[in-house]
Amino acid sequence: MKMFYKTDYNSPIGIITLGSDGEHIIGLWIKGQKYFADTVKEEMHRNDGLALFRQAKAWLDRYFQGKQPQISELPLAPIGGEFRQSVWKILCEIPYGQVMTYGQIAKRIAEERGLKQMSAQAVGGAVGHNPISLIIPCHRVVGTNGSLTGYAGGLDKKIKLLEFEGVDLSTLYRPKRGTAL
Repeated sequence: MKMFYKTDYNSPIGIITLGSDGEHIIGLWIKGQKYFADTVKEEMHRNDGLALFRQAKAWLDRYFQGKQPQISELPLAPIGGEFRQSVWKILCEIPYGQVMTYGQIAKRIAEERGLKQMSAQAVGGAVGHNPISLIIPCHRVVGTNGSLTGYAGGLDKKIKLLEFEGVDLSTLYRPKRGTAL
């Protein structure tokens, strides 16, 4: 039977819980976020000494110092179906300090699958259920009209992460209503 592990990391945006299967990072959840650890059905055992967690914490240290660590430095294995995996793969391609819209991601997936169109709402659902938030940078996704809506970790944390990365927020706005505010 496969074992799953967890540890905590104190970050500038709050306590982060990391999850692992012992070989890969399978989760990164910010305390209080929606869908917290919902992809891991098994019990996660605390293991603060796991080498992979030390590596992930060093990655996070560099990220919060503005050093732009590469996603590829960590072995990631997010748990999810084929559609979600395809969305998360695109998220990993959004450069540090830049944003992409749900519509742009939907268009890309439609092209990859030979479809006329893809629902931006379906993409939004996959983005919102990203189990390795921050490392798989779902905070870099915004609405087509510049809305900052849609971050399961909370809008204030999304804004803080974009500020860490030096994103120009002048063309983006905080929605009055929306998901994951």
